[in-house]
Amino acid sequence: MKKITLLAYSFGVILLSCKENKAPEQAVNNKPTNTAVAESNEVQLTPEQLKAAGLEIQPVTTRDMYTVLKVNGVVDVPPQNIVSVSMPMGGYLKSMQLLPGMQVNKGQVMAVLEDPQYIQLQQDYLVAKSKLRYLEADFIRQKELNESKANSDKVFQQVRSEYEAQKVLLSALREKLQLINIHPDKLTDGNITRSVAIYAPISGYVSKVNANPGKYVGPTDVLFELINPADLHLNLTVFEKDMANLAPGQKVVCYANNNGEKYAATIHLITHNIDENRAGEVHCHFEKFDKRLLPGMFMNAEIALNNASVNALPNDAVVKWKNKTYVFVATGADKFTMTPVETGTSNDGYTEIKTALADKKIVTRNAYTLLMKMKNNEEE
Repeated sequence: MKKITLLAYSFGVILLSCKENKAPEQAVNNKPTNTAVAESNEVQLTPEQLKAAGLEIQPVTTRDMYTVLKVNGVVDVPPQNIVSVSMPMGGYLKSMQLLPGMQVNKGQVMAVLEDPQYIQLQQDYLVAKSKLRYLEADFIRQKELNESKANSDKVFQQVRSEYEAQKVLLSALREKLQLINIHPDKLTDGNITRSVAIYAPISGYVSKVNANPGKYVGPTDVLFELINPADLHLNLTVFEKDMANLAPGQKVVCYANNNGEKYAATIHLITHNIDENRAGEVHCHFEKFDKRLLPGMFMNAEIALNNASVNALPNDAVVKWKNKTYVFVATGADKFTMTPVETGTSNDGYTEIKTALADKKIVTRNAYTLLMKMKNNEEE
């Protein structure tokens, strides 16, 4: 029995010794590697680094900020500023010196047309005018005879009917002459012309030229299209879900893709219908005319929806890392902690901060310098 007890005791000592020898090895093997080290959210700068960084530290400020609705649209002109020019009686285009983009002034000759029907119309007018003088004299004579009972009422009524019908005919011919820009009062048998001129009805720019010399144009053919850019407006497309947030008078900032210059505008009119694309039109007036704005130009726009007093920081204070937003809080003269924050709207160089940061000093300039310094330290 003593031998068995001694043997069991010796075997237990050997097992315990083996376990103690393996423990250090396991501890060494389980030591965390560099890839498992938790990322630090603090960074400390040396005096030299702090001076070179050019940091600015300020507390969170309160600012009046608004929510921005981003939409797009085109520069447009109202329908009354787009004029289609045609010749009511048609004719052959004799001469024309216009090209799209050329500027014209109101009353300027745009083209000259000629046609035999212009001659016939002038002839009809002069003949009708001469006949009216004869009928007028006959009417006065027959009226005096009728008053003295020297002729019958039937004869007088017939003369009066012819006289009044001739007046109507002359008035109609007069209007036709004016349609083709011939002044009836200046027309005589010595200045009958086969040509008529087309004058610019407004001042503006030629946007379309649809005819060339020698071509016959009908009464319904549009020869030219003029645009008066004096009343340019911005026509925005807004989806129906956002229409309820808009109202006349709201401020709009718009800009084109070809240059970064921004233009101020104001909502003037909102349409009361939604199209097949589930969107409506919003008409805005520019606060200042710029000749570089052309009808049809595509524009991006930002509409200020509401105004509220919120906590905000300069845009330079906010950094992004791995799809999250942070700011650096100064915890000492040379120590800074990267703190996650929830942001809101951004405009005028400031970003709304929804996270409570009261009484904390925030790095508001060159915050990305601290972020790069922190990530470089983690890699070393």
